[in-house]
Amino acid sequence: MKKRFTLLTLIAFLSLGTFSIFAQNDSENILPKEEVTEEAPDTETTEEEKTKKKKKKEVEEDTFHQIIKQKFMEGGPAFMGIVLLCLILGLALAIERIIYLNMATTNSKKLLNKVNDALKSGGVDAAKEVCRNTRGPVASIFYQGLDRSDEGLEQVEKSIVAYGGVQMGLLEKGLSWISLFIALAPMLGFMGTVIGMIGAFDAIEAAGDISPSLVAGGIKVALLTTVFGLIVAMILQVFYNYLISKVDSIVNDMEDASIKLVDILVNNK
Repeated sequence: MKKRFTLLTLIAFLSLGTFSIFAQNDSENILPKEEVTEEAPDTETTEEEKTKKKKKKEVEEDTFHQIIKQKFMEGGPAFMGIVLLCLILGLALAIERIIYLNMATTNSKKLLNKVNDALKSGGVDAAKEVCRNTRGPVASIFYQGLDRSDEGLEQVEKSIVAYGGVQMGLLEKGLSWISLFIALAPMLGFMGTVIGMIGAFDAIEAAGDISPSLVAGGIKVALLTTVFGLIVAMILQVFYNYLISKVDSIVNDMEDASIKLVDILVNNK
């Protein structure tokens, strides 16, 4: 229940942040172009230099969110909105997994020392209490192994292996959805591009003439969806690779700590 609430909260915050970017009024601080470009006559300044200065000022006036908003609207809200939804959902899942995996990381050496001391001083019950008060998959696996310690080392090993598979499944939960959004975002972008190209050719057919401005405008709008889809996929891919490496690190730590736990139980027989 807590995980679901955390995920929904992340989705809500990301959605509100995205909405604030696109809803912000960006026309208040932009001066009319006539006022910006009015300068005292300069005989040494050529028309080409004036044009360059004018273009430079216009570029400086555009802020980052204005450019993003403009390109988003040019690409078509229909497909761009779906790709943006993939980004929001993918980021929410990735952030939730990062929080979960960081909380699941345990100092296994310190835990092993505590379990060993507890076995020597208070027996299996004291060691189980140490594991019960420690969060993380390593402590959970230790608890399951200690719970079967009176049935022999073979049962302890089987219990560790079985419960280790359960914990690994919990660590990898949600990664398949992130992988889906990584694949889906560029596919949606390509689909938007194809549909945009079809629209451009329909406009050419309706006009009965191949106008360079008509063709270039249609192709530019079509390719924006592909660019946005690829950007979303690259962002999510970075998070996905980090999560995979984090899961592998925790699993390796679990396996190494489980072997050492068996050795501790053998030494304390």
